[in-house]
Amino acid sequence: MSIRNNSVDGVIDFLRENKLYAPDIDMGEYCDKFLSEMRRGLAGQAGSLQMIPTYIEVDQEVPVNSPVMAIDAGGSSLRIAVIEFDVARQPRFLHFSRHQMPGLNGEIGKAEFFNTIGGYLNDLFESSLNIGFSIAYPTEILPNKDGRLIRFCKEVRAPEVKGEMFGENLKRAMTPLSGGEPKHIVILNDTVATLLAGRSTAQNTAHDSYIGFILGTGTNCCYTESNRNITKHTDLDISGDQIVNVESGSFGLGPRGPLDVLLDEGSVDPGFYTYEKMLSGGYLGPLGLLALKTAATQYKLFSDETVEALEKMELLFAEDINAFLRDSGDAQSPMTRLYRANEQDRDNAGRILDAIVDRAAKLSAINVAAAALKSGKGKTAEVPVAVTVDGTTFFQMKSLRDRVTDYLDEFLVEQHGTHYEILSVEEGTIIGAAIAGLTN
Repeated sequence: MSIRNNSVDGVIDFLRENKLYAPDIDMGEYCDKFLSEMRRGLAGQAGSLQMIPTYIEVDQEVPVNSPVMAIDAGGSSLRIAVIEFDVARQPRFLHFSRHQMPGLNGEIGKAEFFNTIGGYLNDLFESSLNIGFSIAYPTEILPNKDGRLIRFCKEVRAPEVKGEMFGENLKRAMTPLSGGEPKHIVILNDTVATLLAGRSTAQNTAHDSYIGFILGTGTNCCYTESNRNITKHTDLDISGDQIVNVESGSFGLGPRGPLDVLLDEGSVDPGFYTYEKMLSGGYLGPLGLLALKTAATQYKLFSDETVEALEKMELLFAEDINAFLRDSGDAQSPMTRLYRANEQDRDNAGRILDAIVDRAAKLSAINVAAAALKSGKGKTAEVPVAVTVDGTTFFQMKSLRDRVTDYLDEFLVEQHGTHYEILSVEEGTIIGAAIAGLTN
């Protein structure tokens, strides 16, 4: 590896050689690759995007004053609520609790996994016969709305749950504890829940189609697709449409560099969800630390004092990157301790970490743009495609949201004449789970 100086040009050389420099990424090229993988997935052909049918349509009217139990199994937390909707179709929370996702602190078995969740629901058993269960992990949805886990990601360790039916197993875990009758359980992806929440809250606004996009601990998107294009299933009504879960974090043709490969090889699930590991909050910290250490030791972009400090640093989180870029870290932040005294090192670190965020924004925009173009909708500004977004990384990481919209404006609107509107719904995934539990 050649040695660089610590100038701006040296930083850019480092970023380019490791494919971390967003201006080098051609949105048109990678959007075309994304669309090609989407079409392959819809046809059941080998590819990196699973394109999972959900059997959920968007135009379902939500019942009013009817309680439903809603569960959101996210990247690191499990949220449980009892929700009903008033006559204006606005959600009212009758119960809300938050728990840690089972399997984060070490490997657990199937029985412990489902019994843990069932135990949280036990006291709420009499609230409703209906449950909407939003899951942030790739899951095959069956026509009866149950879901078979394809695999866990986001560092959850419960291998016995792979291939298991979520609804069926949860019923077994709940019923013996409560002595009540089994529930009607609808399983859906958290991105689908996000889309449903946006559709419900914006029902008085004209939109041509709907996309759900999540960028938090992980990332994914879904969109509304015509059944006639889902050719891997021959039993669908071709006159209808439904939400398709893209599982976009698994896109395998992204512009990966050597640091992306190293990060993937050291993860719990190497070779899987490589796109997610390039842009989601659960991986931005480790990727940033790997980039800083590589820039220090192999490219000589930092002072000897900073190189020594970086060698001792074991962990970095997306929150640390955000605080550093916002210049708001506290005295205990590893970034504050490392770069407070050396302006050149601080500037170079900022350029590297900001470039990683910028690349994440561009990769996110490619994802959303592909879904919008695949829908074929949004050809007028008056009736745009609604993109409902959830995730702390999207909304809290410095400059990320603005950069995503800048990339979409230039590529999607100006170049392709496809108009969009970003929506957000507070507690959208759990509200969407409630909607699914009531309407399916």
